[in-house]
Amino acid sequence: MKVQRFEDLEIWKEAREIALKIKELSRKSEFSKDYKFVAQITSASGSTMDNIAEGFDRDGNKEFFQFLSIAKGSNSETRSQAYRAFDYKYINEAELNEILTRTEKLKAKINSLMLYLKNSDRKGNKYT
Repeated sequence: MKVQRFEDLEIWKEAREIALKIKELSRKSEFSKDYKFVAQITSASGSTMDNIAEGFDRDGNKEFFQFLSIAKGSNSETRSQAYRAFDYKYINEAELNEILTRTEKLKAKINSLMLYLKNSDRKGNKYT
């Protein structure tokens, strides 16, 4: 399948699923009084998918690589905040492990795409 839009990217789809899961978990009563933390964790998870999308539509491999690096950082921030949510007793161990597994898999896929872009001779659509 040829990727023509950022919505076609598997990593964007997975980042979106993680963001939706984080939003779902943040609606639990345990989070109800910690508005700043909820804003922080939902922002980080949303930033992952947003940076993948923005980088893709820049039409240059170097720029896409840079935005993937930012997305990877946001993904790691989400992962770190999941540990905090667990430590604060906002989520249980099964919920933590689901987030950790999903974010680790996404990180590996982002790394793979970054490696591909780094080794590719193609510069991107805006250079053709």
